[in-house]
Amino acid sequence: MNGPGLPDNYTPAPDLLVDKTILITGAGDGIGRAAAERFARHGATVILLGRTQEKLEAVYDAIEREGGPQPALFPMDLATATEDDYAGLAGAIESTFGRLDGLLHNASVLGERRPIANASWRAWSDVMQVNVNAPFLLTRALLPLLEQAPQASIVMTSSGVGRRGRAYWGAYAVSKFATEGFMQVLADELENTSRVRVNSLNPGATNTAMRRTAYPAEVPTTNPSPADIMPLYLYLMGDDSCGVTGAAFSAQG
Repeated sequence: MNGPGLPDNYTPAPDLLVDKTILITGAGDGIGRAAAERFARHGATVILLGRTQEKLEAVYDAIEREGGPQPALFPMDLATATEDDYAGLAGAIESTFGRLDGLLHNASVLGERRPIANASWRAWSDVMQVNVNAPFLLTRALLPLLEQAPQASIVMTSSGVGRRGRAYWGAYAVSKFATEGFMQVLADELENTSRVRVNSLNPGATNTAMRRTAYPAEVPTTNPSPADIMPLYLYLMGDDSCGVTGAAFSAQG
């Protein structure tokens, strides 16, 4: 099931994200890294959030080598982060930047691929913690900073199995249905009272570590790289998408 995609003939301006500060979860590799590097290339100051310090430092170094705005690093494990951790993150962003212009919820875990009847409670809970609870806590903590921006964008990463359920996708599929519901509720709450827009984005089949784990028999190079699908991420984070909220986008198809 596909949603709207990139507008026809869309070309992001080189300075599309100048003076914007954007936080990206799961920024250490895959789609998160590609987004961080591309956002910085278009002028954004990116806040790199992830659980592995070394991966975040590698992204930081790559952005600096390209001459992008100096990023910020914030190591955090979404599986174990507490309300106080999110409050601390919000406080650090406020004291350093004063506001937040964008939030990309990219981090997710796949969990088990097995029938519901055989699913383990621990694995189910772990997926819900990272894919559902963490985005709620992070969004709630950062909303006041997003409200301070002239225009702000929240992008929640969805999945095809979060729009039409499929057997054996278990907690991951259910968590992505929750992502869609969270997006719709929050977008409806903010549409007439706020300058913060909220949309979901299904990247589609992309050559990432998660995709390779989910489909081990698939030839990875048959799928686009994370860099190939970045135009839609730029559109949703930049002011070109002002006024667009509550929509379920698809990067492919």
